Amino acid sequence: MDNAPGTLIRLDDTALTLAEPADDLRGRKVVDRHGDEVGNVDGLLIDEKERRARFLEVGSGGFLGLGEKKQLIPVDAITRLEEDVVHISTERTHVADAPLYDPEVVPERRYYEDLYGYYEFPPFWAPGYMPPGFRR
Repeated sequence: MDNAPGTLIRLDDTALTLAEPADDLRGRKVVDRHGDEVGNVDGLLIDEKERRARFLEVGSGGFLGLGEKKQLIPVDAITRLEEDVVHISTERTHVADAPLYDPEVVPERRYYEDLYGYYEFPPFWAPGYMPPGFRR
């Protein structure tokens, strides 16, 4: 764990901007690999040092914000972008069963490691990490 990641913070909780403004996916609908709706991108967790999006904060369920469940999805899961839609490589049931996320609690590094493992992606701080291809 020599290559410690930069601090991950919610973009909405900072005055920082993304290194690549086109990576701001907030407000878009998220659909799984079958086209089923997962939820909406309510926020982004960014690497404070590099100012790159690392996780989508996706809200689903609930009514008028009440009872809404938040999930984090690594940006590595993005397979395609449309004007208002983010396509991901997994199924919505897989997202629903992901490790719990509470936006009021700052997760520790182990949480992010577990989350990357759950989605079967290497963490962005791993040697040889390649950024997701959706940017190209």
